[in-house]
This record gives sequence, structure tokens and C-alpha cells, in this order.
Amino acid sequence: MKPIEFSREERVAIAAKLRDYFARELDQELGQLPAEMLLDFIGKEIGGAFYNRGVHDAQQLVQQKAEDIVEALYGLERAAPTR
Repeated sequence: MKPIEFSREERVAIAAKLRDYFARELDQELGQLPAEMLLDFIGKEIGGAFYNRGVHDAQQLVQQKAEDIVEALYGLERAAPTR
């Protein structure tokens, strides 16, 4: 699987969220570099699980929409003339 990559701006924003979380919930200060290292770790070690869940959810949504389309198409059918 191709690694998940973020732009520099996205990395900075995500690291800021991690730093805020650590400060608020764990009463720990986390520097920018450790926050980015944590982001890399999460991406490598558990990111695939989140990605796979998103793919699974998307598959379910597409399947449901396809079923809705099939039902809508059946609703458009007209009775065939009888002899």
C-alpha cells in the first residue's frame, strides 16, 4: 500500500491538533518535531486501519446507491403490450 502523504500545511495543522490534544488531555507539552514523528508513526502503524475502514464505508455507500438506482430503474419500466 502506498504511504499516506500530507502536504506541509496539512502536516503542520495535524501536528498542531496533536499538540493541543496532548496539552489539553494529557497535560503534556509536545514539540513540533515529536508531534510530526507521532503523526508518521500513526500513519505507518495504524493509518492503514483507518484507510481500510474508509474504503469499506465507501464500498457500502456505493453498493447502496447502486441498489437505489436499480430500484429507480425498475420504477421506470412500463407494462409491455399484450396481444
